[in-house]
Amino acid sequence: MVKKLFGIKLGMTRYFLEEGKSVSVTVLKVGPCVVVQKKNFAKESYNAIQVGFGKLKESRSNKPSLGHFRAAGAGCFVHLGEIRIDDPDGFDIGQEIKSDIFSVGDIVHVSGVSKGRGFSGVIKRWGFSGGRKTHGSRSHRIPGSIGCSATPGRVQKGKKLPGRMGCQRVTIKNLKVVDVRPEMDLLLVKGSVPGSRNSVVEVCKIS
Repeated sequence: MVKKLFGIKLGMTRYFLEEGKSVSVTVLKVGPCVVVQKKNFAKESYNAIQVGFGKLKESRSNKPSLGHFRAAGAGCFVHLGEIRIDDPDGFDIGQEIKSDIFSVGDIVHVSGVSKGRGFSGVIKRWGFSGGRKTHGSRSHRIPGSIGCSATPGRVQKGKKLPGRMGCQRVTIKNLKVVDVRPEMDLLLVKGSVPGSRNSVVEVCKIS
């Protein structure tokens, strides 16, 4: 049984429950994912299926990927991903897996790449309070002293300093599915998920 699918984040809106309560939801277009390759324990040392998401013209695919897609005969795709399963022989090459594997009330983990914020200072990146703004202070947004005296005589690993912020894989756990619309391959989950609009996300069903 498949418990994970790939999709894109369409954006956020609000959804009215049956009792009239309004909740913030993220709209995800999940699937259809097409089986491109089957991997078994005898050859790859694990059982999984490789699926493709998002149709792509052959002219837009590079030659190594094009050869892989033509061998499968399932078309070309923008995104490829693997789903671990117990028995890959239960699936056929070219088989579509749609969003109807999810149902209202399911708990899911959603993974994606967070929005990139570029090179950021310590106030934006770590929430530092900053220095004084008056009385001749020249320390407003700088991190301040980072030394450790003579012992150990170096900067400790993991020190909170300026650097690249965002653009990392993030997983938001235990989100509740409030609505499923299989005819449009839409999944509405309560709360926010990482990534910008139209970014690829991975939805994994927990229960």
